[in-house]
Amino acid sequence: MTSADRPANTGPGDEPSGLPPELEDLLRQLTGGAEIPAELRSMLAGAGLDRIDPAMMGVLTHQIQALMTGGASGDGGFDDEQATGIARKVVATEGDPSITEGQTARVRDAVRTADLWLDPLTDLSAPGLTGRAWSRAEWVEATMPRWADLVEPIAEGVGGAVQGALSKQLGRLTEGGLPEGMIPPGMNPAAMMAQVEAMMRRVHGGLFSVQVGQGVGTLATHVVSGCEPSLPLVVAPSVVLLPRNVDDFADGLGVAPAEVLLHLAAREVARARLFHAVPWLGPHLLAVVRDYARGIVIDTDAIEAGLSSIDPSDPGAVQAALEGKLFAPPERTPTQQRALTRLESTLALVEGWVDTVTAAAVRPHLPAADALGEAVRRRRATGGPAEQTFGALVGLELRPRRLRDAVNLFAALEAAGGADLRDRAWSHPDLAPSAADLDDPLGYVERLTTPQADALDAELDALLRGEDPS
Repeated sequence: MTSADRPANTGPGDEPSGLPPELEDLLRQLTGGAEIPAELRSMLAGAGLDRIDPAMMGVLTHQIQALMTGGASGDGGFDDEQATGIARKVVATEGDPSITEGQTARVRDAVRTADLWLDPLTDLSAPGLTGRAWSRAEWVEATMPRWADLVEPIAEGVGGAVQGALSKQLGRLTEGGLPEGMIPPGMNPAAMMAQVEAMMRRVHGGLFSVQVGQGVGTLATHVVSGCEPSLPLVVAPSVVLLPRNVDDFADGLGVAPAEVLLHLAAREVARARLFHAVPWLGPHLLAVVRDYARGIVIDTDAIEAGLSSIDPSDPGAVQAALEGKLFAPPERTPTQQRALTRLESTLALVEGWVDTVTAAAVRPHLPAADALGEAVRRRRATGGPAEQTFGALVGLELRPRRLRDAVNLFAALEAAGGADLRDRAWSHPDLAPSAADLDDPLGYVERLTTPQADALDAELDALLRGEDPS
């Protein structure tokens, strides 16, 4: 039996090759129809492609074909179009009914009402806010560019780690000379190895993009509003709520659905006002997340070990194998820890401010205001499958751990100087509370209310008095 007559998923001697038939066909095209050497099979199996989730194989096959025909672009990094497609499949599988005119009208009215409730409570505003009801797929499409910004540094780390690992494997493969028949006549072995290396880098980039797509898609089945993760994923004047997820959140609370919608609308209006009125806040949050991501170390040993144990009959096998194993070492670097501290503090301040102004806005109008506030706190404190999925993917949980401290700080500011002093904390990034200020809210209040002489002003005063400013 010739290689052309042998089934695509068998190797020499009619033994199972362990590689998907689609990949076998593509590799035979790459080598001009020659048999795939055992060494190359072993390398590909070591990369996890012998046990890949069948649902992912079609995506990766398309990428490899594009690489072989010169139609692929990029260097194996994050592919937002591919991630978006995967995320849309996730939400479609979970159910994503189209938005009705009635849902759109209810969200629009709830946002308009919530905006009016917030008007007398804060001068932080965003003109022309408009309520929008989105399906899960619409949230995916609109927010993926932001997620792409956040995960790109991680994609670069994954690509670099894979590149190094493959270079070592290919080097070992070529040390004793390439097996006969592996290289088509007239092809330079070095060029052949470079092509294989580029192909594998792209394949791993595809795997990462699929993982991000699954993470964002899972988040889309969970978030109740556009910016619920406390990140500026949707910009004003749009204030977005996801009716399907709002209904899921309301289920079992024993509160009228209209009250739930108004409470969540008030929270999202508060976020929209804050991100719009404090222009440095959104870029600061995104920059800190990227700073953290750039310090992530990719554990290639854990990747290989995880993929080698995959059950190919389980559609979620690749994701399950990589969860908690992609990033190493467990101990964060000092730079990462500083970035994480800044991020946790800022997230807590955002949600602490939102909690404070939302509670004041809805309490006079909603009988179940306190119960709804407690439900939101429980949801946030316990997290959920979506948060855990994305936390495992990017090595970071976007959760405001110091929320209670932030609420206490804003309460202290209000007690000392009302809403004006509370909102002054956002007036400049240098004045914003730090992690240390969350530990000492009264000290922060004193610092914010005590006039501080500018250093330049002090020098000018000294010169006017005829003193030596040095």
